[in-house]
Amino acid sequence: MPTPRILIFAGSTRAGSYNKQLARAATEAVRAAGAEASYVDLRDYPMPVYDGDLETEQGMPAHARSLRELFKGHHGFVIASPENNASVSSALKNTLDWISRELDGESGLVPYSGKTALLLAASPGGLGGLRGLVHLRNILNALQVFVLPGQLAVSAAHKAFGTDGKLADARQQSTLESLCKQMVETTAKLIA
Repeated sequence: MPTPRILIFAGSTRAGSYNKQLARAATEAVRAAGAEASYVDLRDYPMPVYDGDLETEQGMPAHARSLRELFKGHHGFVIASPENNASVSSALKNTLDWISRELDGESGLVPYSGKTALLLAASPGGLGGLRGLVHLRNILNALQVFVLPGQLAVSAAHKAFGTDGKLADARQQSTLESLCKQMVETTAKLIA
């Protein structure tokens, strides 16, 4: 059975992002579950807001092209998504939009279609970013991504992480590890 390759990232560019902390914790859990895990930081891939005229005049930005290749080279995604105004962050939506554009005659669905995704969120608020995951699930479903039904929303994120980078609450850490294991097992079955 082939080893799943999972791309892990947060939908935030903020240096101290709680979702980046959650994504890094998930990276370790995905590796422990037996998959190849690649963590990327969207801050390393700045790109302009999607604009059809800009795309026509200049083509897809270099960072969007690079990320598109990373998406294509992985079997699934673990996304830790901040919640902005009860939806996904503008940085995450912009990234997904650019990558979904047709490139050199290749459909914009190629980086997504048939892939798996696990959704996570962390927020200082009481709902843990849960409302934004509903929108992210809809976006990914439209891009033909199989989104796992289980998800994790971490509330009070400003005090949720231990010095070891894991979730301080043992039950939440166990849930994260279980979800990442499900992600790896599901992805492995789909690529077999």
